[in-house]
Amino acid sequence: YNRAKDIERLYSSLIVNNNSNVKFEWLIMDDGSEDKTQLQIENFIKQNIIEIGYYTQQNQGKMSAINNLMKYVTRDICVTCDSDDYFEVGAFDKIQKYAEKLLNDETVYALAFLKSNEKGKISGEKFSENLHRTDMFSLYFREQMTGEKILVFKTAIRKKFKHELEVDEKFITESRLYHKMDLDYDILGINEILQIGDYKDDGYTRNIDKIFTENPKGYYSYFKEILEMDLKGVPLSKKMYVYKHYILFAYLSKADKPISNVCGLRNKIIVTLLWIPRKNKNKKKI
Repeated sequence: YNRAKDIERLYSSLIVNNNSNVKFEWLIMDDGSEDKTQLQIENFIKQNIIEIGYYTQQNQGKMSAINNLMKYVTRDICVTCDSDDYFEVGAFDKIQKYAEKLLNDETVYALAFLKSNEKGKISGEKFSENLHRTDMFSLYFREQMTGEKILVFKTAIRKKFKHELEVDEKFITESRLYHKMDLDYDILGINEILQIGDYKDDGYTRNIDKIFTENPKGYYSYFKEILEMDLKGVPLSKKMYVYKHYILFAYLSKADKPISNVCGLRNKIIVTLLWIPRKNKNKKKI
């Protein structure tokens, strides 16, 4: 959305990677841009250097754009790249190197690569070992991984899922989708950088408080779903993170009967004990 100034860098990185042995197509969903994004992309298409599929929709947000774009994906492997990020040189060769491990293992839905900023600093930590087998929930909640990872999906599995948005909301964390995929499949962690990008002032990460306030119902459902999961092996600090955010978004979304809706007696007791002091703290913050 309104990325005419940034998207050429992504385009240039795709041209560089066009020298690889990997045949790829670039699919774009324009989320109702009001700048010169369309003219920019039409110029890319006229150059006829790489295969481009360009689609438009009324402004509905990133998750809806990805949901609507997935039906146009025809290749065996797919990866999402935000319009203000770009691919590392040799990125598609890295994917190709591990493609068989993804495509030939029915229990794996994605390869998880590293992301760095423009100075080369990796987001968060590396995996404990290359080809580390895990799932996204375990990675962040049990293994306490930090930092953004880039998922390269097996298309056949990815098409079975979508970002679940609540009515009148435009955003939800990608983790809600990943955790649904985690129930039946694993990921393989790859200690190689695939994408590069810094957080923009108008990006989601820099505006997370605004995102939370405008999309509380989805986040309430997300944390409610976590409390329905098996939390064995999750450290207390992570569990407290879940409880506190469940209460926060129950308050922001004005959820009906949030305590009785919690799954499990232990969770109900903890949420009840935290509810009054945490609710008051949320009021002060907002």
